[in-house]
Formats: sequence, structure tokens, C-alpha cells
Amino acid sequence: MSISSLENKKILIVDDEPDVLDSLEELLDMCTIARAETYEDANNLLKTQKFDIAILDIMGVDGYHLLETANKKNVVTVMLTAHALSPDNIKKSYLGGACSYIPKEEMINIESFLIDVLDAKKEGKNPWTRWYSRLSSFCEEKFGPDWDKDEKEFWEKMIYY
Repeated sequence: MSISSLENKKILIVDDEPDVLDSLEELLDMCTIARAETYEDANNLLKTQKFDIAILDIMGVDGYHLLETANKKNVVTVMLTAHALSPDNIKKSYLGGACSYIPKEEMINIESFLIDVLDAKKEGKNPWTRWYSRLSSFCEEKFGPDWDKDEKEFWEKMIYY
């Protein structure tokens, strides 16, 4: 998929930090963007409008509860975080139905992550496979070389099936 595949996509971006929203809006200027800084505003937007993708911060806006709402509305959802950066939160995002989990320090690559997710969805493939190939070395650097060895069976299922 090319960058143009994001054109005309309607994306909800949710974060309690206005500068993060500004950056995302700039990075995704080919999309139609709706933004929210609070759980309440985001939840209302999810319930009243149709979105192709939601990018949800985990902390500060109750991202996991928003994920539940997004799932009910069949919105492709990506989690974005700085403070909830851990293997447990990656698992929680996956188990909660998110299609990706992006550390804020990788936000500059948001376009590629979204294209990966949309491609995988379109092809009927697991979006987490591409996520892992993009971010496994990042995770090793942050969490140590054995970050995914404790529950090998879970991680393999998450990534390959």
C-alpha cells in the first residue's frame, strides 16, 4: 500500500498532550483528523461518528476503555504510549483487540504503522506480525533480549496466528 492509501481516511487521535495531537495531525496531514484530549470527548466522538482508524493514548485518557468502545464500533485501533511502555501493556493491547502498539518515540513512523495495519486487514493477515518485525529490536533494546521469552507460546500466537 502506498502513502496515498491513507488519503481520505478518517482518523480519531486521542491524547491528553496537545503537542502530541499537533504532531500526529502534521504527520497524518493526508487524512481527515478528529482530535480529542479527554476520555469523554473521545468516547462521544467514537459513539457519534464513523472512523477508519483510532489512535489512542493509554495513560491520561483511559485508552483501554476507549479501545472497548472502538471495538464495538468496528474501528481499527492503534495504541500509542510513552508511559505504559511494557510487555504487559503490549499484551493488554493485543488481548483488548488493538491492531498495533506504538511507542511515542516511534511516532515519527506512524504512517508506516498505519499502512501496515490497513494492509494486513485488507489481506486478512495478522497486523501484529508486521508490528513485531518493525519493533522487536526496539523492544529488545527497551526490555532486554529475553523480553518475549517468559511466555513464548503467547508471543508466538500473538505474532504468527
